[in-house]
Amino acid sequence: MNRRKFTILAASAPVAAILVDGSALSPADAQTNADPLPSWNAGAAKTAILNFVRAATDSSGPNFLRPEDRVATFDQDGTLWVEHPVYAQVEFAFDRVFELAPQHPEWKTTEPFKSVLSRDKAAMAQFTTKDLEAIVAQTQTGMSTDAFATILANWLATAKDSRWHRPYTDLIYGPMLEVMRYLRANGFRTYIVTGGGQAFVRAYSQRVYGVAPDHVIGSALKTKFSHDKNGRAVLIREPALLLNNNMSGKAEDIYLFLGGRPHAAFGNSTGDREMLEFTQGNTTGPHLMMLVLHDDGAREYAYGPAQGLPNSTIGTFTQALYDEANAKGWNVISMKHDWNRVFPFDS
Repeated sequence: MNRRKFTILAASAPVAAILVDGSALSPADAQTNADPLPSWNAGAAKTAILNFVRAATDSSGPNFLRPEDRVATFDQDGTLWVEHPVYAQVEFAFDRVFELAPQHPEWKTTEPFKSVLSRDKAAMAQFTTKDLEAIVAQTQTGMSTDAFATILANWLATAKDSRWHRPYTDLIYGPMLEVMRYLRANGFRTYIVTGGGQAFVRAYSQRVYGVAPDHVIGSALKTKFSHDKNGRAVLIREPALLLNNNMSGKAEDIYLFLGGRPHAAFGNSTGDREMLEFTQGNTTGPHLMMLVLHDDGAREYAYGPAQGLPNSTIGTFTQALYDEANAKGWNVISMKHDWNRVFPFDS
């Protein structure tokens, strides 16, 4: 299942945030030790991050960035948390099919629902965009954004990854959390720019990443203004895509929401190329473009197919992208060599 197909699963509802990202630092953001990136091994990747922040905050230097210009963007799936063997949001969509199946006996003999209900992994791996659209239309639309928020909150509280047997929101990369906190401690606003569902990520972004919902840019379904049975104004989720926030859509939507370019961008796949190109196109200040390479099959997963790693339709990192990164001066982060731990729960 590729990223283009995944973007149609733009699901979830916004939740209220206690803090606006960048306006204040939570206790979790405080750097209490001399090394702001303790989960990073010494090397080119770590040095690039430290040098970038040093240049951006040195008011006497030529690359000083005004606080209002300090913006960093992060892809989510494969960059901030685990995306294999399948995106968490896709798992949510499939679980919704099982939940609603008793109300739809016809699904037992109707594709694509039949394959989901029979747990036919081979068939599900071949689902087309149209198949996924059908699943989303039947299971994640027609209700208010508030009602959907409750559905998603219940799923996030109980669903667990099949490998680590932990909630999906536990499978966050500790080294990347450190980068986000380090940037915020130095006056940067951090945004999540994801091909996944904008509303899906907003449901937990504040709690998990310290990123307020209004700092999440993602694929989104259309909504329609309406009223519930009590006359309360609501927004109803419609079965139509409003934003396809992937590939060139990432750069376009960053401009749509922010009105400018970031100075730092982090990704892990071909779907992030345009975001990094857009960042490098900044004509002032320092730039930092980084890509996470999943080359650690022991602690996480190994896939590319760059550098001879196994091919993957989820989070594809091609050799062409790897070569482009080297040619343009982008930093490739080796999960295996640059991170001394992967998850916050690792000892």
